[in-house]
Amino acid sequence: MDNKILTHEQIQHTVRRIAYQIYEANVDEKEIIIAGIASGGLQFAKKLQAVLKQITDAEITLCDVTMDKSDPLSSGVQTSIPEDGYREKSVVLVDDVLNSGTTLIYGVHHFLKTPLKQLKTAVLVNRNHKKYPVKADFKGISLSTSLQEHVHVEFKSKNDVVYLD
Repeated sequence: MDNKILTHEQIQHTVRRIAYQIYEANVDEKEIIIAGIASGGLQFAKKLQAVLKQITDAEITLCDVTMDKSDPLSSGVQTSIPEDGYREKSVVLVDDVLNSGTTLIYGVHHFLKTPLKQLKTAVLVNRNHKKYPVKADFKGISLSTSLQEHVHVEFKSKNDVVYLD
């Protein structure tokens, strides 16, 4: 795969920029819930959490969000922290790639069943092929790709990379 879109260094800069944007949107919060959609979204969320812990005194709580991405309606959405853990708090729902919007919209729907202070979304790569009316509040890059092209995000120790094929 030589169609590299983002190098490790570019991803590190992007994570830092998005973390600062999240902090700016939550400057008065005592706790921010970073809810990463398994698996790539959770890895991206962990990177955001690490930077946020460096730049704010707010408690940064990581939440693992799981669903069957091929059939989220039937499988439902599960979170690693109970509903009371994010009620009336600021939540950032994180995924690695926003493709059709299916995963993100089901994640948003799940969190909107609970009263929140605020709900934002963050993605590393925003593809411009949306099936649902969902947008990323914080995004690394936006790509206009064909439906036949696929974005692959690899999070590896000191060698994160995003490819297009």
